[in-house]
Amino acid sequence: MDNCSPASTFLTDSLELELRTEWCKPPCFSCAFDDRGGGRSFSGESYLSSGALKRLILNLDPLPTNFEEDTMEIFGIQWVTETALVNSSRELFHLLRQRLYNLEILLQANCDFGQVSALHCKADNIRQQCVLFLHYVKVFIFRYLKVQNTESRVAIHPYEALEAELPSVLVDELHGLLLYIGHLSELPSINIGAFVNQNQIKLFPPSWHLLHLHLDVHWLVLEILHILGEKLKHVVYGHQFMNLAGDNLTNVSLFEEHCENLLCDLISLSLNRYDKVRASEALRSHHCPCPCIKELWVLLIHLLDHRSKWSLSESFWNWMNKLVRTLFEKSSDRKRPVPVIQSRDPFGFSWWIITHLASLYQFDRHGVPDEMRQMESNWNFVEELLKKSISVQDAILEEQLRMYLLCCLTLCDFWEPNTVIVTILWEYYSKNLNSSFSVSWLPLKGLTNIIKSPLSMLEMVKTCCSDKQDHNLYKSSSSYTIFLCILAKVIKKAMKNNGPHPWKQVKGRIYSKFHQKRMEELTEVGLQNFFSLFLLLAAVAEVEDVASHVLDLLNFLRSASKTSSQRALIWKGQMAFLLMYVQKNLDIGVLAEKFSGDFREKAKEFLVSKNDEIGQKQTLWTLLSIYIDGVQEVFETSHCLNPSHEKLLNDGFTMLLPACRESELRILLSFLQAVLARVRSMHQQLCQELQRENVDLILQSSLSAKERHLAAVASVLWRHFFSFLKSQRMSQTVPLAQLADAAADFTFLAMDMPSTAPSDLQPQPVISVIRLFGWDDIMWPQVVARYLSHVLQNSTLCEALSHSDVVSFQALTVRSWIRCVLQMYIKNFSVPDDLFSDTHPEQAVEKEYMEQLTELTRLLFKLPEVKSIFSKSQVEYLTTLEDPKKALAQFLEAVGITYRNQQTLSDKSAMVTKSLEYLGEVLKYIKPYLGKKLSSAGLQLTYGMMGILVKSWAQIFATSKAQKLLFRIIDCLLLPHTVLQQEKELPAAMLTAIQKSLPLYLQGMCIVCCQSQNSNTYLNQLLGNVIEQYIGRFLPASPHGLGVEQHPVLLGLKKSATIPPMSSLKKCIVQVISTSKEHAVIASGILGVKVAWKSYFHFKGSSPPPRLASILAFILQLSKETNTDIYDVELLLPDVLKCLVLVNEPQVKRLATENLQYMVKTCQLGSEGEPATQLTSVFRLFIQDYGMRYSYQVYSILGTVATLDQQVVICLISTLTQSLKDSELKCGLGKNIAQREAYSKLLSHLGQVGQDEMQRLENDDT
Repeated sequence: MDNCSPASTFLTDSLELELRTEWCKPPCFSCAFDDRGGGRSFSGESYLSSGALKRLILNLDPLPTNFEEDTMEIFGIQWVTETALVNSSRELFHLLRQRLYNLEILLQANCDFGQVSALHCKADNIRQQCVLFLHYVKVFIFRYLKVQNTESRVAIHPYEALEAELPSVLVDELHGLLLYIGHLSELPSINIGAFVNQNQIKLFPPSWHLLHLHLDVHWLVLEILHILGEKLKHVVYGHQFMNLAGDNLTNVSLFEEHCENLLCDLISLSLNRYDKVRASEALRSHHCPCPCIKELWVLLIHLLDHRSKWSLSESFWNWMNKLVRTLFEKSSDRKRPVPVIQSRDPFGFSWWIITHLASLYQFDRHGVPDEMRQMESNWNFVEELLKKSISVQDAILEEQLRMYLLCCLTLCDFWEPNTVIVTILWEYYSKNLNSSFSVSWLPLKGLTNIIKSPLSMLEMVKTCCSDKQDHNLYKSSSSYTIFLCILAKVIKKAMKNNGPHPWKQVKGRIYSKFHQKRMEELTEVGLQNFFSLFLLLAAVAEVEDVASHVLDLLNFLRSASKTSSQRALIWKGQMAFLLMYVQKNLDIGVLAEKFSGDFREKAKEFLVSKNDEIGQKQTLWTLLSIYIDGVQEVFETSHCLNPSHEKLLNDGFTMLLPACRESELRILLSFLQAVLARVRSMHQQLCQELQRENVDLILQSSLSAKERHLAAVASVLWRHFFSFLKSQRMSQTVPLAQLADAAADFTFLAMDMPSTAPSDLQPQPVISVIRLFGWDDIMWPQVVARYLSHVLQNSTLCEALSHSDVVSFQALTVRSWIRCVLQMYIKNFSVPDDLFSDTHPEQAVEKEYMEQLTELTRLLFKLPEVKSIFSKSQVEYLTTLEDPKKALAQFLEAVGITYRNQQTLSDKSAMVTKSLEYLGEVLKYIKPYLGKKLSSAGLQLTYGMMGILVKSWAQIFATSKAQKLLFRIIDCLLLPHTVLQQEKELPAAMLTAIQKSLPLYLQGMCIVCCQSQNSNTYLNQLLGNVIEQYIGRFLPASPHGLGVEQHPVLLGLKKSATIPPMSSLKKCIVQVISTSKEHAVIASGILGVKVAWKSYFHFKGSSPPPRLASILAFILQLSKETNTDIYDVELLLPDVLKCLVLVNEPQVKRLATENLQYMVKTCQLGSEGEPATQLTSVFRLFIQDYGMRYSYQVYSILGTVATLDQQVVICLISTLTQSLKDSELKCGLGKNIAQREAYSKLLSHLGQVGQDEMQRLENDDT
């Protein structure tokens, strides 16, 4: 069964006759076509697609290209085409029944995959023969049957006599054929599916062929009877059969009887499918098991409606109505016997079948869907069905009602509008408004739960008014919502077709159901349904009339009788009407005035309510938040602002803001930002329109009026909101991020519309706002960082302020950035116990604030002034922008380098002023870190960054303008009172921070000492005090390891000793370490300050001082890393010699000996072969102090010296000899032989000079 070409659908009969192509083969039912392209509804060889129905209705030749030969083959026998039916009609029909029987026999065969091909071919052959014969009957009647004149008395030919009897014979044979095949519903159940062989050819079982042959027979019998009636134009009586009423059978009665039976069979088939359909899927589940049955329905619709137009026959809908009504009748009530049809759910099935059949009206005579095709309605029956459906004795189930109304909604799409349907439904729903219309086994959606917002109300109305039907409406919406969809569709269609009259009828019906008693009876759900109804009416009809009526009805509700949830719902409903006015671009003045007045009253109640009345405040806030959200939506959706919008922003906000908690303020500030953004956007649009060329006076006047309205709204925002933000800059209640965002929005508003700002911000409102939120040191760093990021992103604003002579915008912004970086670990200024965010640096800064600080850094480094500094200093900064701390360090270094590169005094002076402006009150920024509660991360940041500052800006601090700040930094960070109190230990976190950064401070201070423009007396004293305090604090208990090498004081000298300023640092260190009071006096003279005497070599009796080995290791390391000069030796050597004399500990002796050797070698190199006078003086004093009491130790020490430099010891011979004699004289025992031997041993290492001295001692008799 090859498919016909798609073009066959559009060929006319004249073309068919001319072409005589093979496509015009006899049509039949077939669902074997491939519809993967989705463009066809029926097979190409179907009765619709082949044009058979069109030819039938137009009374054209049924098959114009077939049966044109003299003979033909039917049932395997050759027949004369023009006489076969007259001569052998009974034989032919007998053969037809025989073939039907043969096909039924094939059903008994085993239809497995191996046999299906052969069975398919046999069954298909039988079916083609039967279909061909019935088509031949049609063609014979149309072409060859002659209408006999029954009144003529002329003798006729026997053939003519047979021909005259043929119509009656056909009626009898067709009736017998129908009796033989029986009802479609009696056929055994079949599988519509098919086998597919290797050639992709579908193979069907015999049962499939039997079903489709029955469909062909049923339809072709109707075609034959119709063609017979059209041909003869009179009633044909049968001779063998009578109908069920006892009357003679006619072609008309047989047509009607068969039509009724066929419709009943089709209804039964649909009923079998309906029993398996869920109510939720009713409209998506089709009533036809296969396309062929669907095609049969379409054929019946066209044929029956065609016959009803030209005869007294009933239309398709009349037939269906008559049969469907029997579903509701008891057998005893039926007036006449009809085929028995029973349903467990007659109402549901009736709605389902009527709706699906109505959809079939869209197919034209060729089976092509045509949405523009006029569909015959069946409203009378649907009205009757609707009344029965909602007036059953027992309460109707919601799930059933949803399905009924979905069917009704679909019918409203297909047919012309019907206000009676709306009236019937409103009678039901007006009595049940308080019902939730929910289904227990479905989730709560749509109107079954409380609507959350006015926007959701409008969204629901929009959904109801949509022309496109939601396929999931059954589960997502209640039956009441579906009723609203029906109401909207009917009103829109009716008003489009008939003007406002239908709306007035519906309005009268609906309005009449609401009065004071009814309004008071409404529950929360009832009010919700009430608003949904009237919002929908407003959307599709007269919004102002409906809104006015709603306000009048709401006045019936007494305030005392309303629950809190009802009040909230009423506010939502009113706001929904307000938003609808905005959407329709209507003046909201009346609604705004009433609603804003209610808002003011509730805001006042919220302000005066006590904080412990949580329930009352929560109830009030629910109403206030509805108003706030709604007003925001009004501003965001309004095309332009007018005085009515100003009414919505009344002084209720002034009363509300101070009473709000943090969560509530978040909502209010979000609202404020949205309104500010909308005002600015509208202002920019107006400016663009005003700047266009050729603006006429009328348009210019209109734009100016809009500008005035915008300015009025902006002034209200300044008055009610900005004053609150200003007063709450340091509050704990206001969310910091939103405070910064709102302040930035006001800044931009001041830039766009400066005249709207209050008088206390004039004449420079932008700068005034930035001073408050960006440059004020009392502001939270989180607020400042976020606020300035917004400001710097506005290139227009930055450019204008950068060239302003009124304020140093860039310098003050840099100052605020520095403060934000330095205070990144400060969390809470006002709560001492919660001052710092964390003690772990990697976790200390909130991620959001760090990201904001990084963004501010990136934007700040784009400022011209900052870029200029980096350009002049040639410091690369791009890689540090992701780390604000590194970025700040590089910026400080760049400023110092830029200053050093300045050539003129005026440039240097200006740079000092600018640099100090960058820093501001920097010590105040870091002060929180230095309190009782310490933050390790904060101290590391503070000491590290200040150390970089002191070193990088050393030349700046050398100036008189900046030196005071340096003094304060040293006093605050390195010499606080806790450091000066020796009995107190510094906190470990502070010591760690100082240890890491101390080299930077020492290097910077030395540079300042050397380059200071003023007397450096006090600074030298500070330097000495710092060194004196921290040498001991960081001196390890033992010299082992790297402890001494990593001493911060020594690190300050590393890689810097060759720089002249660093030599002074070394001298100062040496002066501090030297021990004697005499040396303290000498140091005071050298440094010009009083040096404290804190000896690291002070012995208490015979007990050595603590950490003696460590200080010796420190001195040794100092000597190794710096160019020790003779003056350093003069101060340090006495203490080393003292240790060698008095301490026997091996480690101390070893370190002291190493120091001695290093110093002697140093002096030897510095004296160019001559004995150093200072070194000789030191040893001479050493001999004088210890020679008499510790002579043996002295000789041993000098022996060590002699191995390094004999000349030094030779110069000391006279002193040693005199010390020996003095010792012997003091003892009064004569010569001390042991001492003289020790002395002689020393002299033996001194060459000839020593030998000579030994000889003199021997010759001396004194």
